[in-house]
Amino acid sequence: MNPLFASAVACCWPAALVAGAGVAILPWLKRDDTWARAAVVALVLALMWRYLLWRWLATLPPFGFTLDTLVAIVFIFVETAALIGGTISFFFLSRLRDRSAEVEANLGWLTSRPIPPLIDVLICTYNEEEAILEQTIVGALAMDYPNYRLWTLDDGRRPWLKALCERLGCRYVTRTDNAHAKAGNINNGLRRLAELDEPPEFVSILDADFVPTPNFLTRAMTLFHADDVGVVQTPQHFANPDPMQRNLSVARVWPDEQRYFFDVLMASKDAWGAAFCCGTSSIIRFAPLMRIGGFPTDSVTEDYLVTLRLKQIGFRTVYLNERLSLGLAPEGLREYIGQRSRWCLGFMQICVGPSGPLRPNNGLRLVDRLILIETFLHWSANHCYRLVGLALPVTYFLFGVAAVRAGVSDTLYHFLPFFIAQTLAVAWLSGAKSLPIMGDLGLLLAATSIIKAVWQGLTKPQGQKFVVTAKGGDRSRGFVQLRVLTPFMILLALTIVGVCRAFILDPPSDLHGAASLPLFWSWYNIFILTLASVVCIEQPRFRRSERFDGRGAVARLVVGDRIQFYLIEDISTGGVRLRGIAPASAGTPLTLLLDGRKLPASVVRAGATDFAVAVEDTFEARAAMIRSVYSGRYDPGVAEVKPTRVVLSLARRLFD
Repeated sequence: MNPLFASAVACCWPAALVAGAGVAILPWLKRDDTWARAAVVALVLALMWRYLLWRWLATLPPFGFTLDTLVAIVFIFVETAALIGGTISFFFLSRLRDRSAEVEANLGWLTSRPIPPLIDVLICTYNEEEAILEQTIVGALAMDYPNYRLWTLDDGRRPWLKALCERLGCRYVTRTDNAHAKAGNINNGLRRLAELDEPPEFVSILDADFVPTPNFLTRAMTLFHADDVGVVQTPQHFANPDPMQRNLSVARVWPDEQRYFFDVLMASKDAWGAAFCCGTSSIIRFAPLMRIGGFPTDSVTEDYLVTLRLKQIGFRTVYLNERLSLGLAPEGLREYIGQRSRWCLGFMQICVGPSGPLRPNNGLRLVDRLILIETFLHWSANHCYRLVGLALPVTYFLFGVAAVRAGVSDTLYHFLPFFIAQTLAVAWLSGAKSLPIMGDLGLLLAATSIIKAVWQGLTKPQGQKFVVTAKGGDRSRGFVQLRVLTPFMILLALTIVGVCRAFILDPPSDLHGAASLPLFWSWYNIFILTLASVVCIEQPRFRRSERFDGRGAVARLVVGDRIQFYLIEDISTGGVRLRGIAPASAGTPLTLLLDGRKLPASVVRAGATDFAVAVEDTFEARAAMIRSVYSGRYDPGVAEVKPTRVVLSLARRLFD
């Protein structure tokens, strides 16, 4: 047998066995089967710790007061912390909970009551534009729950918003300052509600850009059948692509980054009794909320603290994984990074505060402490590991720092089985909503800002400002996020120089021994850094409103005395795109019949196989379209993730 072939077989057979078993077995397992999930998780954890044990015992340089030793120790401690966090995360992924059946079982309890519990719905706003708030208020007023009041909490003190609320029939509250930002705004509203002759039994929180579906309150309220439920949280879905989706042109094949968190992680945490409030699209019992003093103000992520403080007085948070609202994802990379940095900062404030995971006698269970530790390691160790992973190959090729002493054979034998098992398991557990390349890219984009937020939150938790994520505005022109792009380009250039030196400037380098691992690592880093650089090139957005997939819905057009039926290809608050030949030329006025409403409209584009119809730009027509678009029948998301399509879309974006 050829020696090279024999060596390859010897080091790759564990990885081949894992890959073969995964491809053969995983498609036949039910994703919601707890035993199947637990078995898959157990295998991944066994291979993970096999790899980590090898790293500690066989890959470190000889101990000494050298740069190699210093870098190696830093790297292995960061990697170990990241894998400890991964272990906890996989542990929680071994269960999944879907409460939709519980909702159906409890609907009779809610609808049979002569008067359902009173809910005050609070729309929190600071600087959002009129079009966004009009959409949210109109959608919220269309909810089918029979006993609720709608309030707009305006921290921007804008006269035009007060006038809009009066015109639409929405109550309006403001205050004289912006103390404690969003939490302070909500608490000001809660105090106003407590002073009413009829205070509510529940409050629901909506961010200014989140439009609820008509059945949001009804579906979520059924889970308050149990008296110890303090919060019902529902997921955040988005009408628009996030910066990764838009700038990489993968919005049609890859879901927004939050889908893995809300569709998988939160459903898993709920199975362990560890779901938590995420702010918008939630309902909270009013009396317990007032007992804890309203929304806590000692963290800029006040929503998570609500869950922890309510647990201390005996109330739990449950999670309903149904799409019951639609909001706006950050529309630019700067906003995307800023939002995640704020989440990280707020969580660090929690960790060093009285509700931290290491604080004794604060009423937290072991599972709650583990969740907090896992999240802490996600923000700190995972992002730090991604940055260190970029730097190590560069330091090896340019400065000769060998922090990992391992050849190709040993690395393939120990690392590859774990990597394949982890990749296949996460893809199976999440329905392919998490893939290695996209996960690493998401970590990298915000890594430097996240590490800064970790440091600020741990060393100076007080006095940090709440920065609102900007939504709306004119984004019709493309531009480059130069401040974010520059570090990526520097790292990319250094990595390429290191690879070139290995091949060209320093041919005697041991490319088959110690240098092989940094070399392969460098190629991967070049790919990830290239993708990150592409994301920094903001693509223009020309549409005024986002389009939702028609999903087989039908619209009728009245042209003269004719009524014709058409399948809806996609729909937005501005109009519809219909399949077929246009019944009239562009510019022809007609009537659009949609969901029992008659809307004046006109043909704006006529193609060979489809055509577009725009409704008149009046408030009545906009309101009707908002109610239709956000009725819950249409979906802007990716129905099914296929990894091959994601890879092909990335390739087209890079090489077209």
